[in-house]
Amino acid sequence: MTVEKIYAAVLDYDDDEVVELVTAELAKGTEPQVMLDDGLVAALDTVGEQFSEGTLFVPEMLMAADAVKAGLDLLRPILAESGIKPIGTVVIGTVKGDLHDIGKNLVSMVLEGAGFRVVDLGTDVEPEKFVDAAQENDADIVALSALLTTSMAAMERAVGVVCKANENSNLNVRIMVGGPPVTDDFAEKIGADGYGVDAPTAVGLARGFIQ
Repeated sequence: MTVEKIYAAVLDYDDDEVVELVTAELAKGTEPQVMLDDGLVAALDTVGEQFSEGTLFVPEMLMAADAVKAGLDLLRPILAESGIKPIGTVVIGTVKGDLHDIGKNLVSMVLEGAGFRVVDLGTDVEPEKFVDAAQENDADIVALSALLTTSMAAMERAVGVVCKANENSNLNVRIMVGGPPVTDDFAEKIGADGYGVDAPTAVGLARGFIQ
């Protein structure tokens, strides 16, 4: 079954092979959702498990996410045309004063591979921009990233602004945070709904939030 080959191609980090296999399956009439679920998302889940077990590392995660993205670029327009909706929408960005984006980009790719629509605001994001983007895109989740210890105060401010919008406006989002200086205790202290220690954990959190 070629869908199984798509799964294997992601685990081989072979973007070109993924594109060839997805193209061939589309020509055969295979359902795009089957390729997404059983080929791309299943492979990304396996990669996430291996990462969590310590048998695979960030460079491999990035390569696998790139391979999934190559397949998604083909499937996304077809899924949209068929009326299949993403499982949820996540607004993500690195907080004000922090220009680092490797971790954020990895989480974005893995979330997208898992079936979420991701609105990536980039780096150095003002707190109010998270709120505006969440409202404009009817988001379910706001995800905040920080790499620097000095950015933790900015993360706290951003969480506060989003929480206030949840209370005082038509916003209703869950907030998750992540990055090297962040901990469960810090996430709880600042009022976030969850902390993702790595990309697979972030996906698990996001899935839990929308169930």
